[in-house]
Amino acid sequence: MNQEDFKVLLRDKGLKVTSQRLLVLQVMAEHPGEHLTTEEIYDMVKQTNPEIGLATIYRTVQVLVDLHLIDKINFDEDVARYELRNQNTKHHHHHAICLGCSKVISFEDDLLENLEAAVDERIGFKVMDHEVKLYGYCSECRKKMEQQ
Repeated sequence: MNQEDFKVLLRDKGLKVTSQRLLVLQVMAEHPGEHLTTEEIYDMVKQTNPEIGLATIYRTVQVLVDLHLIDKINFDEDVARYELRNQNTKHHHHHAICLGCSKVISFEDDLLENLEAAVDERIGFKVMDHEVKLYGYCSECRKKMEQQ
């Protein structure tokens, strides 16, 4: 996405276009597949906008989460992480987390559509979103384990 796309996205959500919001969205777009902390976002924004404060980044990130422009993710750490949401999909992607090296691998397959339909049909519960975290061992860690 470019700056114009971000401006349109913000306006479509009824938000004012501010330099802080554009900077945070730009940083997120420049780091696809990464799951950034607020502090990491702050450090990156500060490189081009040194006068910005950490509190401003926290507020901006929260606004963007509330508007579903970015997703807040918790990988069972003591810190929240964020990633840019794909606006063209119903659900956000899922994560495989390696128990050996802590690498996080994102994947797009949405294999839960049948489960969502069954839940709706059987108990009348309409699923609006879901999050899947799979825990196991990545291929590199598995190779190391086999060599021991």
